[in-house]
Amino acid sequence: MSTGSTDEPPEEMVDTENVGGLEEILPEWMMPLWSRVQLIQDFRDTHGETYVAFIEAIIAIVLTGGYLYWLTLYVGG
Repeated sequence: MSTGSTDEPPEEMVDTENVGGLEEILPEWMMPLWSRVQLIQDFRDTHGETYVAFIEAIIAIVLTGGYLYWLTLYVGG
């Protein structure tokens, strides 16, 4: 089957230490847009779990409020 004697997955066999980002292949005129994307990615790396929990709480409150509003219209109207 394979010529290698290791049972490592292919991802582990590839050296990804000195791999650059997308900025290496983007044209110069797209770099301002890419820098904004990188800022968002850095924010998600830093505050990802807290941010997701906060957004989920906001969505839950909005959906609950909408449901209660619909329920009052349905029952009272």
